[in-house]
Amino acid sequence: MAGSDNFDFARREILLRQIGHETLLQSGDSVSRVLPVKKITKDEYQISFEDALTFQPDSLVHTTKRVLANDPLASDYVVNILNCDDSSVAYGYAISGNKKDDIIACLGRKQPKACYYISIRFQPAETYTAKNGYLLGSLLALLAVMGYIFLRPAKPQSVLSQNYSAIPEDHSTGSQNPSTSMFTLGSMSFDTEARKLMIHETTIDLTKTETRVLRIFALTPNEAIERSRLQKEIWEDEGVIVGRSLDMFISKLRKKLEPDPTVKIAVIRGKGYKLEISS
Repeated sequence: MAGSDNFDFARREILLRQIGHETLLQSGDSVSRVLPVKKITKDEYQISFEDALTFQPDSLVHTTKRVLANDPLASDYVVNILNCDDSSVAYGYAISGNKKDDIIACLGRKQPKACYYISIRFQPAETYTAKNGYLLGSLLALLAVMGYIFLRPAKPQSVLSQNYSAIPEDHSTGSQNPSTSMFTLGSMSFDTEARKLMIHETTIDLTKTETRVLRIFALTPNEAIERSRLQKEIWEDEGVIVGRSLDMFISKLRKKLEPDPTVKIAVIRGKGYKLEISS
């Protein structure tokens, strides 16, 4: 890593402590400590506190956007405020360099005083490089096609007509490889194509991403699945890291599985999650 990058990352940790400091002040606490910032992965950090606190989502969103505006590598990131007891998500939001892609909900709802920690995950620098390379390659390809269309010699009309009439029509249709689309989860039926959970006479709709996450669990029930695998298969394989939060989707899926108490998603500390189906 270049020296300038080391300096930028050192500044980032100081900015994260500033977020923790201002969060405590907004909670009315000017005495207790912000604990040392933990670097969970290369791009994920954790801010912990000595004592319990409360927070106002509006103020927290404003604080993180203002403070991290001073970080040149932090244009896209996901913030989750988690409960210390079970790592469940109390509140979360996603900030993007393109403001229309921000995901911010439930503003104006003050959270109860409890033990929380803040997880902030930044989009890796290499993702920007890959995206920029893809855009540049696409632009060059588009320019090459346009140049060919406009600069190629024109064919006589008679030749064009002959060539056109010689091309046979193709009315064939493509086929898809069959794949598992129906799963049984306890007393629930999970239809991946329709993106629905069904129990008795009740139907629960799922989003596209919720369906993809649940399908991974359904393929290997009662087995621990690493967090990194879910992130890679759901987002990183598509070149998108930030703008979505895995913890938020897990929390939403838990609520949608509540109609059947024998089916639940459990947290495996330090590893990931597991879809537990009890008989």
